Amino acid sequence: MKIIDALKDKVACFPKSSGVYLMKDAAKNIVYVGKANDLKSRVMSYFTGKDTRPMAPFLMARAHDIEFINTATPKEALILENNLIKRHRPRYNVTLRDDKTYYHLSLDPTEKFPRLQLVRKRLNKAALYFGPYPSGLAAKETLRFVQQLFPLRTCRNRDFQLRSRPCLEYQIGKCLAPCKGLIDEEDYGKLARNVVSFLQGRRRELISELKKQMNEASQELLFEEAARLRDRIAALEHALEKQNVDWIGDKDQDVIGLYGQDHHYQLCILFVRGGKLLGSKSFAPIKSKTDMDEIVSSCLTQYYDGGTDIPDEIIIPCRLQDENAIIEWLTDMKNKKVVLTVPAIGTKNALVEMANENACNLWEATHKNREQTEAVLQILQEKLSLKKLPRHIECYDISNIGGKHAVGAIVVFQDGKPDKSSYRRYRIESLAEPDDYGMMYEVLSRRFAHTENLPDLIVVDGGKGQLNVALSVLKDLKIRLDVIGLAKEERALIPGKGVVKKKTTKSEDRIYLPGRKDAVYLSAWPQSLQLLQQARDEAHRFALSYHHQLKQKNDLTSAIDEIPDVGAKRRNILLNHFGSIKKTRNATLDELQIVPGIGKSLAEKIYSHLHNGK
Repeated sequence: MKIIDALKDKVACFPKSSGVYLMKDAAKNIVYVGKANDLKSRVMSYFTGKDTRPMAPFLMARAHDIEFINTATPKEALILENNLIKRHRPRYNVTLRDDKTYYHLSLDPTEKFPRLQLVRKRLNKAALYFGPYPSGLAAKETLRFVQQLFPLRTCRNRDFQLRSRPCLEYQIGKCLAPCKGLIDEEDYGKLARNVVSFLQGRRRELISELKKQMNEASQELLFEEAARLRDRIAALEHALEKQNVDWIGDKDQDVIGLYGQDHHYQLCILFVRGGKLLGSKSFAPIKSKTDMDEIVSSCLTQYYDGGTDIPDEIIIPCRLQDENAIIEWLTDMKNKKVVLTVPAIGTKNALVEMANENACNLWEATHKNREQTEAVLQILQEKLSLKKLPRHIECYDISNIGGKHAVGAIVVFQDGKPDKSSYRRYRIESLAEPDDYGMMYEVLSRRFAHTENLPDLIVVDGGKGQLNVALSVLKDLKIRLDVIGLAKEERALIPGKGVVKKKTTKSEDRIYLPGRKDAVYLSAWPQSLQLLQQARDEAHRFALSYHHQLKQKNDLTSAIDEIPDVGAKRRNILLNHFGSIKKTRNATLDELQIVPGIGKSLAEKIYSHLHNGK
């Protein structure tokens, strides 16, 4: 009660203005960030019982301190809250999790000969962006289709400027070679404008314009050009026929769908562009004991703050308490009025119902997948006699050739899925001779020198030897964890006689456990075995890629050092100019000659040496 009384006295001095409040636990960690139009009234509602959210008692039970940051307007409070959530990732805030940003197609109309390219981030303010596309496949298929219709250049600006002759794309009819002046700027600009019209959804207007151009070309007896335009028109008309979801109107809209069950929420967004439903995007399920309006509000601010296209209208399933602040913020971000709509009837309501149904289906699929994963992990725990359910698995592997360029790798599987953000790789420092056991000891020792976020299960790629190394490391560091060794064995089964040793017909993985002589086979539980195999194969891939990277870098650096008149200074000039070892090797003679301090004669030596050594 003393803590509650102290917090009440502190909150009583809060200002009655807009701002952000931060709740901290006993360890001074921020556990929740909230915004308010009236800081004093909002935070005091936690003590008076006016905040009826199921989450409120959890917050008060853990709050040991509350701080505030004053802002001039509710919109500033909204922006500050979003920034603080992204920075501190508080435990009790809604966080929108996704594996990546979304693909867009980008075209910069300020370039003399613009090109169309796939991008994830909107870094060029002068460029036009089209999307978002719900998947990389959808974006690439669109790019491929557009490129077939309108053969814009595909090469990078540097290649475009240094090209000595038209490339293969020109030879196969996929580029008009603006690099060598085979199409003038005016005709190329017309082609680029047609691309923009197509991607902005003005396809019927584009078809009319192309028909006009076709007739003009025909009248001028340019029959080859007229035939190309005819083919483009046919392809566009075919694309329009395939459009099977069409809504009234021509607005760009995003439709937010939400499904909730037992304080778990699934979010889905439908993309409507030019009145046509183009696709959808889902996110990881959200667990939060809060109201639906707070879920939607948090998701809106986090999603549209990530460089995503903001449409003219966003259709949402419920009213929001901070709706005016969000509208003002979105309008500032877009530099154009943005509308938030909560429909009750009509076409927009049908879109919301479709989005909600999509969210429900995603939830059911995710829940079913989670149950299957849980069963797989339970089988592993039972058959391998593990102390805990192996939700957090770490797998280790070593890669080297004769002890050279030796590396170790760790891959992490969380709830049966790869957690690539937690992967780690090590360059072996203590050994230069081939000693897999010694290398494994070094990697494990370096990993478990830090005891935070320990795994439920350690998997080492190898048999009893590697397993004993892992056990030795844990014993030295006084850490108790479950460890297994996963290795391949060659064996044959003969009907009626059982296993015949030393006669091999089939390769099969076996699992070694501490203190047990015989190996364990999980052939009868293939999904559980496949999880371990996937972790082992991923560790092998990750370690091998790092080993190859180091070897390639060393080989090329050595090759550069062997060139006469190229010392450490000029080697560094080359690497700084091209940015990487690979780009240095792939550089053309012309590109080498323009490097400061290299010159024509030395560039010829470097080019000859590197390419003759391939």
